[in-house]
Amino acid sequence: MAKCDICGKGVTFGLNDSHSHHKTNRAWKPNIRKVKAVVNGTHTTLHVCSRCLRSNKVTRVG
Repeated sequence: MAKCDICGKGVTFGLNDSHSHHKTNRAWKPNIRKVKAVVNGTHTTLHVCSRCLRSNKVTRVG
């Protein structure tokens, strides 16, 4: 599961491009962390990207 529960950031698809211009599929995955957080006064486990953690969009527990 590579999707942030806060901002919805997910996998982005593109192409590897070699020196000979042979293109193959690839994916960029977001930096997702499993975090215990407070949501509506209850403790829950969320999958959150590092940008949301850095910008304090999540109140962590412990």
